[in-house]
Amino acid sequence: MKKIFAIVGPTASGKTSIGIELAKILNAEVISADSRQVYKGIRVASAAPIESEMQDVRHHFINEITPETDFNAGVFAKLARERIDSILASGKNALIVGGSGLYIKALIDGFFEAEIDAPGIRKTLYVRMEKEGKQVLFDELQLVDPEAARTMDSTKFRRVIRALEVYYSTGMKISELQKMNDKPDFTTTQIGILWERATLYQRINARVDKMLTDGLIDEIKGLVEQNYHYSTHKSLNTVGVKEVMQYIENLLNYDEMVTQIKQNSRRYAKRQMTWFRKDKRINWINLNTDFDTKIEAEYISKNYFS
Repeated sequence: MKKIFAIVGPTASGKTSIGIELAKILNAEVISADSRQVYKGIRVASAAPIESEMQDVRHHFINEITPETDFNAGVFAKLARERIDSILASGKNALIVGGSGLYIKALIDGFFEAEIDAPGIRKTLYVRMEKEGKQVLFDELQLVDPEAARTMDSTKFRRVIRALEVYYSTGMKISELQKMNDKPDFTTTQIGILWERATLYQRINARVDKMLTDGLIDEIKGLVEQNYHYSTHKSLNTVGVKEVMQYIENLLNYDEMVTQIKQNSRRYAKRQMTWFRKDKRINWINLNTDFDTKIEAEYISKNYFS
């Protein structure tokens, strides 16, 4: 069976730089597994690699689609598998680099509806059912997944809530997921980038400061001028975009904006690590502030990808 490689980990862990150096060593093209870097117009906000970083290594799913385009883990898995097949057929290797755990899982394992578990969303839906009634939720399901709704009785609220839970946690229809539980024809060796928590949080704070220096506010102003908004475009309801838009709308002052971006980024990193730690196949590499990108890439290549 064909074999590919992956570098995973939380935001600000150094995945991008290590991935680029590793791709050079492996003669690989990078498959970006990031749910936001695929969108145009938020390069700074999503911490996407810049053009100079991608000159020597081809990257896929970076700055490819506009914010109004629907994109989710299932679509990513399908398209990424197609590109991986093309990359391998060309004689190169494929290297997944990213922190969107659901996207990575969909790509390397297949997407199984039964494995999706979003207790927070489920609880919210049950509370809504008590307040608004079963019919309201069923009508909602008819809008987002009419195929699934046609197979259900509106009084069978558990199935309705389950279908909505899947949709709101993954962005995919349960009717689609039940058709796409196929496994890929390749195996994946995964390396996880691990930092001591306090150090990672320092890196996150420093990254946010650099994003602001690199033009984050002007980038988001450009989106606002094009009538994009986090309340109407799901792709923009993300850390670094939402807070800046709230600042532009005078809902936050500058210091509040910066504090919230850093705080929400740290919370996101914590959720990422919770996800990745569940996957016992990941080989973790501990880094510290003295790490050298090229040396780490060479070490990973020699010890895990040879």
